Amino acid sequence: MGGSAQNTILSCIGLADKYEIILTHGLSLESKMTDQEIESINSHIENAKDRGVKLVSIPSLIRNINPFKDFHSLMSILKLIKIEKPVIVHTHSSKAGLLGRLAAWISRVPLIIHTPHGHVFYGHFGKAVSKLFLHIERLLDIITDHTIALTEQEGRDYIKLSVSPPNKITTIHSGIDLESFIENKIDVAGKKNSLGFNTEGQIIGTVGWLLPIKGPGYLLKAMGFVWERYPDAQLVYVGKGDLENDLKEKASQMGVSDNVKFLGWRNDVHEIMQVFDVFVLPSLNEGMGRVIVEAMAAGKPVVASNTGGIPDLVKNNENGLLFPPGDEKILAQSIINILEDPGKAESMGQKGRLYSQDFSMEAMINKIEKLYSQLL
Repeated sequence: MGGSAQNTILSCIGLADKYEIILTHGLSLESKMTDQEIESINSHIENAKDRGVKLVSIPSLIRNINPFKDFHSLMSILKLIKIEKPVIVHTHSSKAGLLGRLAAWISRVPLIIHTPHGHVFYGHFGKAVSKLFLHIERLLDIITDHTIALTEQEGRDYIKLSVSPPNKITTIHSGIDLESFIENKIDVAGKKNSLGFNTEGQIIGTVGWLLPIKGPGYLLKAMGFVWERYPDAQLVYVGKGDLENDLKEKASQMGVSDNVKFLGWRNDVHEIMQVFDVFVLPSLNEGMGRVIVEAMAAGKPVVASNTGGIPDLVKNNENGLLFPPGDEKILAQSIINILEDPGKAESMGQKGRLYSQDFSMEAMINKIEKLYSQLL
């Protein structure tokens, strides 16, 4: 249940009052989900159904490239389009974007819209694969009527790399359901105790996949400098991924295992966020960083990489601090600067809460609705 999935399901739910929405999706069989994740996804699906969204699953629609399954998915989408005769096909992310747009073009759907959900042309893959994706997107843009960029930088990437002209791109930030973060009044000390945290030391937290592109290792290295100044500080990882065991081993080698907590995937991020003193997103590349908006809504100062769409959210020295991606020393100093100045941290948190309103779910839905009307 990552950012692109949340964006897509919230968009469908928000638009269901004015459009007949059909959400076509895969089954997430590759994700190795926990029971909590499965429960969360099922809850979102039931909520979408209650709001009038029709869901159609395509078991062959998977994340990895598989020519046989991909062809089967294309045929399934073509069949669905023939039955439903949609006026708009709006695709999300790379694989679904390729198959969905191709099927819509073959079927002569009047309006084809795509949301890429990230800067896929650098950082995620090697040069050869990145170049292949770039050429594919350039070709697909020919049959795409409009692209929705999640951030201004993403839109600039599409223009700079000659993927799409400016008149075919609109920036619509991914919308967040802010209420649970803004109105969350929990017993902070009680929540710390329930999670096994030290109630005295400062808590530096991050939320996201434990994957190389998210930079969790750089945060652990940076904390080595922070612990020299604040030995009781705690680092909290919320999320799961391939690097979890490596990070635990590294923490053990550093002798800081007691200061590092791995909470795995959680459905109570809105409560956990309340116990953080500083929120950090150390990504090497980031489409937008929805979790930054959640941290802002919770009133937390943010330290984040100056990459991708993050500068759209974090204004340096206003609601947080930006640092060069992969630079653990500047990351460490940024965290220390906030911990040393509680007044500044409070001010950053207040400004972040104010800025977060620009990224609400309602704002996103209104902009998508307006774009649909203009294009139709």
